[in-house]
Amino acid sequence: NAGFYVRGGGPDQNLVLLDEATVYNPGHMLGFFSVFNADAIRNTTLIKGGMPANYGGRLSSVVDIQMKEGNNQDYNLEGGIGAISSRLTVEGPLARDRASFILSARRTYALDLAQPFLGGTAFEGTNYYFYDLNAKLNYRFSDQDRLYLSTYFGRDVLKFRGNSRNFYFDMPYGNATATLRWNHLFNNKLFMNVSAIYNDYDFGFNGGQGEFRINLFSGVRDWSTKVDFDYFAGPRHKWKFGANYTYHQLTPNVASATNGSQVFSNNFQPSYAHESAAYVLDEWKLGDAVIANIGLRLSAFTPVGPYVSGKDSTVYSRGEKVTTFLGLEPRMGATVMLAPNASLKAGLTFSNQYLHLVSNSTSTLPIDVWVPSSEVVKPQLGVQYALGYFQNLARNAYEVSLEVYYKSLRNQIDYRENYVDNVANELESEFVFGAGRAYGLELFLKKNQGRLNGWVGYTLSRTERQFPDINQGRVFPAIYDRRHDLSVVANYSFSPKWELGGVFVFGTGSAYTPVESLYFIDRYPVQQYGSRNSARLPDYHRLDLSATFRPKPDSKKRYQSSWVFSIYNLYNRQNPFFIYYDFQSDPATGSTQAAAYQVSLFPAIPSVTWNFRWK
Repeated sequence: NAGFYVRGGGPDQNLVLLDEATVYNPGHMLGFFSVFNADAIRNTTLIKGGMPANYGGRLSSVVDIQMKEGNNQDYNLEGGIGAISSRLTVEGPLARDRASFILSARRTYALDLAQPFLGGTAFEGTNYYFYDLNAKLNYRFSDQDRLYLSTYFGRDVLKFRGNSRNFYFDMPYGNATATLRWNHLFNNKLFMNVSAIYNDYDFGFNGGQGEFRINLFSGVRDWSTKVDFDYFAGPRHKWKFGANYTYHQLTPNVASATNGSQVFSNNFQPSYAHESAAYVLDEWKLGDAVIANIGLRLSAFTPVGPYVSGKDSTVYSRGEKVTTFLGLEPRMGATVMLAPNASLKAGLTFSNQYLHLVSNSTSTLPIDVWVPSSEVVKPQLGVQYALGYFQNLARNAYEVSLEVYYKSLRNQIDYRENYVDNVANELESEFVFGAGRAYGLELFLKKNQGRLNGWVGYTLSRTERQFPDINQGRVFPAIYDRRHDLSVVANYSFSPKWELGGVFVFGTGSAYTPVESLYFIDRYPVQQYGSRNSARLPDYHRLDLSATFRPKPDSKKRYQSSWVFSIYNLYNRQNPFFIYYDFQSDPATGSTQAAAYQVSLFPAIPSVTWNFRWK
């Protein structure tokens, strides 16, 4: 799927922020593209260990992304026209030295152009494209006050047609965000940020096989406010403190299905909740060699009606409080300089997470559901310990690091054993809860200088879950368990005009629960599954190559251009997107056999892109 996994956590355990707005699905084309257009991005920060107290609501990591603010002096135009996608970005002043804007758009069309060549293949009738738009305005009222308005809107549209087994699906999904932010400088020691934020994510799935048809919809919508202060108390202390509030609306799984003349549906209603937090942290310099980051976060989560309790069937009216959860989350981190070019870092993070992404490992379709904490669904709790060694070598020509981590998780959620994917079932009655743990080792080597540069990253890890009501209480691998993960990125500059680049990735295949048999209840097919996550999809690996040609490589010129020749998935690896089953009945024995079929979406894709920039 389009999510990413950090130290054994699921995609829901990563806090992805775009100008402070939460992005619930950070991928286009199932991870082929990021939702973040690099032409519109100013800065990206990844935090995966020792999470500071000003971030919360997630257990594993933070990806904090800030958009560009627009050039308030001159107009710039840049973009690219390619065989897979095109993009265009324009920025400039609205009032010189006082107001500026940036507008950036993208659209893919590779499968649109490829339709004439897909006839008779497994991709016949398949199409997939996305589009997105970033926009930002900023206005400086004075030297002390500045106002920003940033927005993002993106949609994916996937249509798959199985030409030989009468299988099809349509899967539209997308994100939308908006942030209004006011900065105020009180004096040279105190700074304030006040923000109002909106974000929306929705997912749809419409598919079928034979006489069976199913329609699913889920989504998350948030309205948030937050205030943050930075206080520079002196040369040894930098304080941050603040508070935030979010009103959640979650649509867990609105579904309907037909099987011949039979119709199934549910009347699931959206869930509503209030989430808030306050925090304080101090970046404390303990001499010249030690920096400590000590913080405390207090969080609260209150689900409200309309809601029917899964415990005792109590009915809560709209806006009525169901319950309240409180979480105290201490955060501690330290950096010790062992030498001018070497350091040791340690972190201890306690976190609460009140939203859950439920992934059905007995269904290999990419259908995940967001649900809030409630009387039945308790908040996720996580504790992470991390220790790392970092060093720069050969006058900063190389960077090397080694990190180890251990993470314990409580109140993890999954579907019960032999869960029947019946759209009429009440969701909370299908959940079970347990614990998890993840531990691993991360190696990283980067070369910064010379004609050849790049990096190698390798992770050896294990991620496990244990539920009293699943797998007879035995430990089993989580669907996010990825024992081996390797990434290699290299760039070689032949001359100022030519550059060659390559990316290789390898990852252990995801775990899933296989189907062992099939039976029918009132003509409705019911699948019997094997042991939880006892099978794996094939390993994922892929090699991408690119060559860049710059006709006139002079950075001082106002107009610049380049040609990029690339091929994605060079050796045409058929990496799995998901698996579905076809069932064949034997009239002689009365048995029904299941055959698994893999769906792979991205073959080898060559592309040519012309990039340009005018400034």
